[in-house]
Amino acid sequence: MSSNDSLAPSSQDALARLAAVIESRKPAHGGDPEKSYVSRLLHKGPDAFLKKIGEEATEVVMAAKDVQHGADKAKIVYEVADLWFHTMIALAHYGLTPADVLTELERREGTSGIEEKALRKAVARAAQEKSP
Repeated sequence: MSSNDSLAPSSQDALARLAAVIESRKPAHGGDPEKSYVSRLLHKGPDAFLKKIGEEATEVVMAAKDVQHGADKAKIVYEVADLWFHTMIALAHYGLTPADVLTELERREGTSGIEEKALRKAVARAAQEKSP
């Protein structure tokens, strides 16, 4: 694992600062949709920012495909930054923070992805069997 593989405290701080800016742009906190892109997306509601997340996810995939064919890797970073940004708007809308996501990633640390997926499927099956 390289030193860039984990989030340094300053990176966590950057996410927290961005989350605070997004929070301040909520219409409930005086965010003005005429002056702020974030406020505009939040004012329009989930359909607007969820559509942007879908678009940005597609752009990440396209950038990765381009890199596979010789494009600059920075293109992926640029598109992932857009994806993270719009995802953070969704988190804020639902009262969540980047710290909540980091906590979940830490919970999963050291767990096999295959085992995690199997466990989730088993829990879902058990819940479905209990439902009338």
